[in-house]
Amino acid sequence: MNTRAVVRALLSILLAPVVSLFAQDHPRAPQQSGSQQLPQSAKGAPQAAMTEAIMSTVSGGLKEFISGYAAKSPDKKFHMPYQKKDLALDLVRVHDDRFSSLGGNKYFACVDMKGADGRIYDIDFFMVVQPDKLTVTETSVHKINGKALYNWKQEGGVWKKVKVS
Repeated sequence: MNTRAVVRALLSILLAPVVSLFAQDHPRAPQQSGSQQLPQSAKGAPQAAMTEAIMSTVSGGLKEFISGYAAKSPDKKFHMPYQKKDLALDLVRVHDDRFSSLGGNKYFACVDMKGADGRIYDIDFFMVVQPDKLTVTETSVHKINGKALYNWKQEGGVWKKVKVS
């Protein structure tokens, strides 16, 4: 067997647990021993396997949530608080490539929205998906015009927001 291949395989096995210690752009489901290997996203971070049907359901449900919420506001915009201000936002796109299953019926999604101020806001959505029901449990402004306000780090199996370094 090729020596380089053996060394590469050993390094990847030894370094795999260390990789999750570094801050990541978005939270991902943790890998647990005995569970199936999670596929890698384009950035190399583990992402829980999600079927096309689940992704479609979550994406459609989130778009419906945002448009339904906006339809109820007088200016037809999605509103959320940020730094003691009210952001009036229009949906630009749901990042289908950023969906993550966090286990059970909990999911994470990332959405780009355009503010009335002309800025693009990357909004993180956490939600619970049950048959015929999507409940958003948390939203936060993650980036403004592409500049991250925080990153994610896994500590003790729980994802926490960390300062951008």
